[in-house]
Amino acid sequence: MKSLMIVLLVSVASTFAIGQNKDIVDIAVGSADHTTLVAAVKAADLVTTLKGKGPFTVFAPTNAAFAKLPAGTVETLLKPENKATLSSILTYHVVSGNLDAAAVIAAIKAGKGKAVLTTVQGGKLTGTLDNGKVKLTDEKGNSVFVTATDLKGTNGVIHVIDGVVMPK
Repeated sequence: MKSLMIVLLVSVASTFAIGQNKDIVDIAVGSADHTTLVAAVKAADLVTTLKGKGPFTVFAPTNAAFAKLPAGTVETLLKPENKATLSSILTYHVVSGNLDAAAVIAAIKAGKGKAVLTTVQGGKLTGTLDNGKVKLTDEKGNSVFVTATDLKGTNGVIHVIDGVVMPK
């Protein structure tokens, strides 16, 4: 099982590593595991923003993460009339700055086991360590885990997460 996990992480990292000279949007576009996120970013008209200078730290939910949401949620959010809500949710997954995994862990340790990150949306995500893994807890009390780190682009870094975090 451990070797399977290593192979999967290397595979994900390799997919993203190819895009070292790409911005964070281009990296996400190149990932088969992030097609839902890319569709959402396009529907929310955030492509230009996220292709901007940054730097940005993006906590990127996978397709499987979006699939954990209640049935119909993604389809509803992608409708034009829900653009503001979708934009709010997506920008809640973005933090200003270039926070690689070492910086996130250092902030958690400096905060005596907790780091509160202010998102571009204006809300807070709380980072903690749980069995050596970074866990993010949203304002509603839901938690997700970082499953891949330090996918670096020209304007920031992406950390893959196994769920969708939601603002208040």
